[in-house]
Amino acid sequence: MYGNLWENLRNAFKQSDNGLFKLMAINILVFLVFLVVRVFLTIGGFGGLYSDLISHLMMPASLPKLASQPWSILSYMFLHEGFFHILFNMLFLYWFGMLVHQYLGSRKLVNLYILGGFSGAIFYVLIYNLAPYFSNSVDSSLMLGASAGVFAIVVGAATLTPNTSFFLMFLGPVKIKYIAIFYVLLSFANSAGANAGGELAHLGGALLGYLYIVQLRKGIDLGVPVQKVGIFFENLFKKNPSRVKVSHRKAKSSHGGFAGKSSSKSSSPAQTSGDTSQEEIDRILDKIADRGYEALSKEEKRKLFEFSKK
Repeated sequence: MYGNLWENLRNAFKQSDNGLFKLMAINILVFLVFLVVRVFLTIGGFGGLYSDLISHLMMPASLPKLASQPWSILSYMFLHEGFFHILFNMLFLYWFGMLVHQYLGSRKLVNLYILGGFSGAIFYVLIYNLAPYFSNSVDSSLMLGASAGVFAIVVGAATLTPNTSFFLMFLGPVKIKYIAIFYVLLSFANSAGANAGGELAHLGGALLGYLYIVQLRKGIDLGVPVQKVGIFFENLFKKNPSRVKVSHRKAKSSHGGFAGKSSSKSSSPAQTSGDTSQEEIDRILDKIADRGYEALSKEEKRKLFEFSKK
């Protein structure tokens, strides 16, 4: 997570503990690939083929269509077609994702993004199939974009550290809780408009972001299944078999809470160390929520950083 933005993106898959830049790199690469494909197919007279291709990766509101392309609940959250669409999504992902990474670490940042995308898709499908207003458009509605996952990270960051401020042009420092509230209210107001599907997905992602942090503070990590899948694929591509086994055992022994990491300097059992660390992290997070990150002592910041590296 060090260096400038371009360097981090360029080396996203060469470094560990940088889920934020991996997510950004995947979104940007997919956008560029489909941009090239769209231009060449359209110029070659095969624009319809491109439309068919991308529609099979977008999230449908229709349940029968979703049943025929179940992968779209994952693929849609990495698809963009408009330049400004991906630009603003990536900017928000970067700004708020840095906060989440700083406090909770790379894995939980990815958990928030993926679960937010799932939650946004489910909320979108439910409302389109249950609300009479959408009955005439449910069969033709498709959705794409990272917005649901990004909203989960925005609201998650605002729930975790609400009094952290961003400096906004023309407004000066604004607490992120007000930024999150503004965009959630804006999505709610537009949920019956031209981009109703996208706005509903925003709300689903936002709800997940809030619930994720609330449950995390209670010692429940809703992202454990996502994390296990991620660890499985990481281990699959690791060159050192012994490292795969060690990592797998650690993942199993630390499920719950913030996936507490046992200190290598401690001679006490891993479970006891994890319980102690969980209590300390809960106290530190409560302090952040009340007084902000800057109120932490150097020792508290160190503990939070070490704990977030899991």
